[in-house]
Amino acid sequence: MKKSIIVAASFLLALAACEERGEQFHVKGEIGQAADKVLYFEEAALDGIKVLDSVKLDKQGRFSFSHKRPDGPDFYRLRVDGQVVNLGIDSTETVTIKGSLPSLATAYTVEGSVECEKIKELSSKQMALQEQIRLLASRQLPIGDFRDSVDRMVSAYKQQICRDYIYSNPRAGYAYYALFQRINGGQLFSTEGLTREDVRAFGAVATSWDMCYPHSLRTVNLHNIAMRGMKNSRKPTVTTIPEELIHEVTLLDLALPDLRGATRRLTDLKGKVVLLDFTTYQNQASPARNIALRELYDKYATRGLEIYQVSFDADEHFWKTSADNLPWICVRDASGSSAQTYRVSALPTYFLIDRGNALYKRSSDIKDADQLEAEIEKLLR
Repeated sequence: MKKSIIVAASFLLALAACEERGEQFHVKGEIGQAADKVLYFEEAALDGIKVLDSVKLDKQGRFSFSHKRPDGPDFYRLRVDGQVVNLGIDSTETVTIKGSLPSLATAYTVEGSVECEKIKELSSKQMALQEQIRLLASRQLPIGDFRDSVDRMVSAYKQQICRDYIYSNPRAGYAYYALFQRINGGQLFSTEGLTREDVRAFGAVATSWDMCYPHSLRTVNLHNIAMRGMKNSRKPTVTTIPEELIHEVTLLDLALPDLRGATRRLTDLKGKVVLLDFTTYQNQASPARNIALRELYDKYATRGLEIYQVSFDADEHFWKTSADNLPWICVRDASGSSAQTYRVSALPTYFLIDRGNALYKRSSDIKDADQLEAEIEKLLR
């Protein structure tokens, strides 16, 4: 009996140790021509660079670091002798870095992480653009011609980064990394006076991160930037509503394009009970959620239920493919303006609208699927 207890205790200790190790990621490798140099392993946190560990390299330049896995994609770096290698970590991967001084920052190799490979690509492209600008400056062009040329180069670069690294996979860590690149000492995508292009880029990543990594501090940071940008990029307008129509205006209208490009207005659905749904199809839970909505729709559509589903997916082709077989009204808001209109701070969020075009309840007021169905039943009577 005593022996069994000892064996069981040993097993539990071993299991706990395995679980603890399993919650870590690992960075290892070799750096040539770096004997006796100190290699620092650092976290690139929102509030600055923090040293996590360090090691004095031997003649082989071998190193190995381990650290607790982050809650969502996060960023780290290796630094030695003024050379920096940026890393993106999103799980318990083992990343292998190999390179040599003095060209470590530009000529290293990476294995074991797509995130780190993409970040290397982004860093290389950033440095290449910076070099092109330096060479252009050396030609001593008139200041106006120089600025115009730089603006064109940066604009083309931003379009490529948006297409290949942000909109292609906005939930990725490298999409976040791309948003905060710097050119000529300034932000490539401004975090303050955002242009419409910047707002769309930040909004795409913020929407995906809200869904995939809701507990990450970086998600909160992205969300705040995106919402501030949407607010500041719109000039306030004053609209005069005829007095005789004021009593009819009971919800804020939306007019968005559907799969075929036709504009679908929310207020045109007056007379039906409407579930106004804000979502993104790139969320992993989206297919299962749409199956549940399909059951509701099939059950109540003939009695007057309609679903007006607003997608914030950055990838238009992905949205069209995902929504093509859905029987309700599917529209897409590329700018994200409807999120501000309805004060949507998390996805998915939905609202119930009665037959008279009046807002009835939002998802935060409904505790579960059973209550949602009961509320729909009540409005359909």
